[in-house]
Amino acid sequence: MYAFTYHRPTTVRQAANLLAKHEDAKLLAGGHSLIPVMKLRLASPPVLIDLSKVEGLSGIELKGRSIVIGAMTRHNDVARSKELQEHLPALAEVPAAIGDPHVRHVGTIGGSVANNDPNADYPAACLGLGATIVTSKRKIAADDFFTGMFSTALEPDEIITKISFPIAKKAAYQKFKHPASGFALVGVFVSKRASDIRVAVTGAGANGVFRVKAFEEALAQRFTPKSLDGLSIKPDGLNSDIHASAEYRAHLVGVLARRAVADAVKR
Repeated sequence: MYAFTYHRPTTVRQAANLLAKHEDAKLLAGGHSLIPVMKLRLASPPVLIDLSKVEGLSGIELKGRSIVIGAMTRHNDVARSKELQEHLPALAEVPAAIGDPHVRHVGTIGGSVANNDPNADYPAACLGLGATIVTSKRKIAADDFFTGMFSTALEPDEIITKISFPIAKKAAYQKFKHPASGFALVGVFVSKRASDIRVAVTGAGANGVFRVKAFEEALAQRFTPKSLDGLSIKPDGLNSDIHASAEYRAHLVGVLARRAVADAVKR
């Protein structure tokens, strides 16, 4: 490791001021995304701002017809949340499939969403449920938040404080795991909330998480796996690597979407 300046603020305001003051500073949440790339010298921020002691950034709360999760809430706490298991079990299942126990006990939902890894699970849940990302400055709809691979609408001095997830009538997540990393080669989150039908895909898109409008329109007619029969997405613009070709990922999107709808209908 190389030399850097380390800060541990106790309020969001302190953290935001430090972030604004130091142009090349990086926020440290769980560290499972940042620390590995620092070790590999792929990133070398001169200043780290640790959010672990910032007050009010953790916790899960039912507010009306939404579940609000603090940005520093650990994956394991989301997976075990009684509020989620009762009101939105599909969301609780997302972190249960992330990495291994060590990762789940340290990694945070806010860190994952802010990093926007193209193979991460939470972006699919955010987009698939129509979540709202609340920051130190504003509220951002998930449809506007994810802007590309490892890219978001966050401004340089902006910090995610919490994420609000609307409670869906029906929802489910299906994931085809990479056997070593646990990342999603393809993951599909589907939800039905009144007339709002969403199908969000992670792991497949070269530009990160995306929605499949054709699937959503078919499911709006009837929310059943059969509504997706004969539908598929094109491999154009999808990832292709040693793990899976773009054509295979396109096929998986259809398969997992049908499985997710079937799972959602059973709930």
